[in-house]
Amino acid sequence: MFLDQKSILVLVAVAATIFALALMLGTLIFGSPRESDTGANSSISNPSMKNADSSPLAAATSKIAALDVQRLIMESAAAEVIEQEEHRQEEDALKHGDKKLALHLRGALVPGDPNYNPHHHIDDTLDVDDPLNSNQEIFGGEDLGDGDAKGESLAAVRQEKQENLIENMHHQFAQALEHEKLAINSAVKEGVSKLKETAAGVAKKVALRGSITKPETAENLPNYPYMKTLVPVDYDFTKFQPLGGNRFVEYLEGDSPYAITDSLREQSDNLARSRRVHVVNAMKHVWKNYKQYAFGMDELHPISKRGSANWGGMGTTLVDALDTLWLMGMKDEFWDARDWVRDHLSHDSVGDVSGFETTIRSLGGLLSAYDLSGDKVFLEKADDLGAKLFKAYDTPSGLPRGSVNLQSGRAHNMGWNGNSYILAEVGTQQIEYRYLANATGKQDYAKKSEKVFDILDKITPDDGLLFEKLKDEGKGVSFVSSKTSFGACGDSAYEYMIKLWIQGGRKEKMYRNMWDKAMNGLHDQLVQKSKPNGLTYIADRTNGRLDHKMDHLVCFMGGSLALGAYTDPLGIDSSRAKRDLKTAKALTYTCYQMYARTKTGISPEFVQFSGGNDFKVPASAPFYILRPEVVEAFYYLNVLTGDPVYREWGWEVFQSIEKYCKTKYGYGSLHDVNNPSMEPEDRMESFFLAETLKYLYLLFDPDSEIDILKKHVFNTEAHPVKIFDSQG
Repeated sequence: MFLDQKSILVLVAVAATIFALALMLGTLIFGSPRESDTGANSSISNPSMKNADSSPLAAATSKIAALDVQRLIMESAAAEVIEQEEHRQEEDALKHGDKKLALHLRGALVPGDPNYNPHHHIDDTLDVDDPLNSNQEIFGGEDLGDGDAKGESLAAVRQEKQENLIENMHHQFAQALEHEKLAINSAVKEGVSKLKETAAGVAKKVALRGSITKPETAENLPNYPYMKTLVPVDYDFTKFQPLGGNRFVEYLEGDSPYAITDSLREQSDNLARSRRVHVVNAMKHVWKNYKQYAFGMDELHPISKRGSANWGGMGTTLVDALDTLWLMGMKDEFWDARDWVRDHLSHDSVGDVSGFETTIRSLGGLLSAYDLSGDKVFLEKADDLGAKLFKAYDTPSGLPRGSVNLQSGRAHNMGWNGNSYILAEVGTQQIEYRYLANATGKQDYAKKSEKVFDILDKITPDDGLLFEKLKDEGKGVSFVSSKTSFGACGDSAYEYMIKLWIQGGRKEKMYRNMWDKAMNGLHDQLVQKSKPNGLTYIADRTNGRLDHKMDHLVCFMGGSLALGAYTDPLGIDSSRAKRDLKTAKALTYTCYQMYARTKTGISPEFVQFSGGNDFKVPASAPFYILRPEVVEAFYYLNVLTGDPVYREWGWEVFQSIEKYCKTKYGYGSLHDVNNPSMEPEDRMESFFLAETLKYLYLLFDPDSEIDILKKHVFNTEAHPVKIFDSQG
């Protein structure tokens, strides 16, 4: 069975496409020849082109550029249409006896003739002296007779010649294809190795800023392929389906795989603004119901729509959300909340509270609201609260006790913790008290809180990794636990090492030294790779043995490591900064996978790195309580590197939260992230508004007033305050 002309054209176009793509692969692998690459000294060779002079197919395709493939196909198709039209007109001319027109339409016979048509694939010669000869059709110079016999004979001859020609073309094409087969296979095999070498070379050349800003470096990297269209204002989140894990694998090892250009940043910013609207809508949804059903209460329950005073009755959700309202431009709601703070917020009759939680949520929220708005109502309330909380520091060692009664001033550690001090609690109050001291002039706030790090610095082990429990009995402070963790009970103490250094204008070397020492220990002992895919994670350590689990809380380190790298006194190009930034990116990819691999697209409380697919969701902790640490890391890395992929991952997370956590009155926790049919629970932490929604908004807000490198530092509850050197 033989092909018609149109099929031949398609076959030729497909063949050309195949070889053009092969040539494009060769170009990517071996580079385009330059003047410096030609001649005997060239170090670049292309196996597929070695026998070009002896290969008819190579000779025909060696000059085809990859970008010409689409044009070639389109022109071939257009030529076929033109040819069909010419053939129809030729037949009409013959019927009407117009020999001259028929001759013109048929075209000349040999290249070089002015009327030669290169798109004719069959030798359709006309007798120039008598091209029609009393309506006799000429094919290949043969006289085919008259009448019906002439028509039948003409058709038979045409068919035979066409079949012979096509068969000959097939034979030649097969020979040419076979001739190139070995060369192309060789090029592809060598190409795999060459691509790896090239990628390694590019990685060495790239200044690890996370983004590629130098034109000569950007040329070595491909374009970012994940840009999406703008999100409509009426986007329906109920139709979203989680997209699954094991995607974006080029980010797995912490590389910067794409060129981040100014044009790409602009596209990403425009897309982000269309997404930002929906995060504001989420905040408006919560705030509308909070104001209606629980205004001034500590929490709104998102299903029963009742309010509760489970944090002592200090309006915790309202105070925790003040700066989120401000940053989202919800100024009417902000000033309405300010009026409640001014007229109703009182700490005088509040009993026992967590010193740590109240400091980071309430004190931090009031200070940030003051820093952003300048309204002294917030500073006055912060000073009142700070003075009451600060009674916890009245201890022999100076370490603050975990619980304090705001009414009586009595403080104590928790019995469930063996009356020990918890590392994260004693080491995560200094940003707030230092700011309060600077704003009020009451330096005792700063001196007493800073003493904690003086103590920690003196007892820090050689590897820089601190244990999670302390006691101050006997001669002084000592660790009483053998567990080291960047998750619960340890996390934010490390976070405050780097942030205190930044808050103080990068002048207090002790904090930076503690951070760098801890990061060396982290990389030497706790950074691990999963099996089989090599996901980066930070393990816990107890009694010198690793526990291969990672809390959702640990994911804050993606942001802190990146912040440390970009502020490294040795420079972003130093080996230390490069190491920390690479780990930040690789760790954040793992944290993204903790979301993407579940059925809801939402992460559990922690994962265990065991089994056959890197990690598993443990039966003891499949829940999600609206935690912020992963989107926090997305925010830092997007701001610092400019890579839009972190916005893409954040958008996936936000869509899952909208679909699976949203209720009629707010957003609820999930009991099991692998059960999409289960309804949310009737609990909404204040940090969902203070941190999760704030970081998501800032992730999609290219116009933000927040500047994490020059002007602001966030406390661990995502409350931004100005660093000391930038305060007016």
